[in-house]
Amino acid sequence: MADAGEEDVPRDAKIVKELLKSMNVEDYEPRVVNQFLELWYRYAVDVLTDAQIYSEHAGKSGIDSDDVKLAIQSKVNFSFAQPPPREVLLELAQSRNKIPLPKSVPGPGIPLPPEQDILISPNYQLAIPKRQNTQPAEETEEDEETADPNPNPNNSNPPQDRRDLPQGTPQRVSFPLGAKHPR
Repeated sequence: MADAGEEDVPRDAKIVKELLKSMNVEDYEPRVVNQFLELWYRYAVDVLTDAQIYSEHAGKSGIDSDDVKLAIQSKVNFSFAQPPPREVLLELAQSRNKIPLPKSVPGPGIPLPPEQDILISPNYQLAIPKRQNTQPAEETEEDEETADPNPNPNNSNPPQDRRDLPQGTPQRVSFPLGAKHPR
């Protein structure tokens, strides 16, 4: 026996409620039914739109069951990716395992691979544009001689080389990611 409120519910909403009931889902918010209906309608519109495109491409006057089947199959192919066969995965694993791992660096503590092969090595560079000089020439030269604008210890370029660069040339700076911060 149906409830009094069930009589004015659309047929599709009743179907969604029956589907939920058949899966033993009894406690849900009323908005769930609306969300299922929206998904259901959107899927149906997408499939029928694709079927119409396939029908027009084939030169047919109307949509037939083959167009709908093709549209559904294309949706399935683009929605769900199947994993490759086991043989393909085994072949890929064998080819990858032929490449030896990098040699570890001997030393105290945990043996680690070379710095270029570990994830804590610097993996980015910052482009710092050279700022415009607004000070008189004498003060600027004194400041450049006393202050090192790039305190990176790995930088092998002497300060004289930076002065020879054109005005708008960015400088490259990198920082190690594994640096420890004081607590």
